[in-house]
Amino acid sequence: MNVNRVKQILSSSADIEVKYNNSSVWIDQLNEDGKTATVHLRGPLEERTIVNIESLVEE
Repeated sequence: MNVNRVKQILSSSADIEVKYNNSSVWIDQLNEDGKTATVHLRGPLEERTIVNIESLVEE
């Protein structure tokens, strides 16, 4: 995924499914470096992880 699409998803009110390592995640924020994002798994676990945005896949 590219930085512009991450920004679009963050600003959208739609429920856009994004996957990281075949797990469905929410994107919390695009980090200042413009190359990573903070995400967490959809569901009850709120553990946040920093991932390379190139590893994110829109379903």
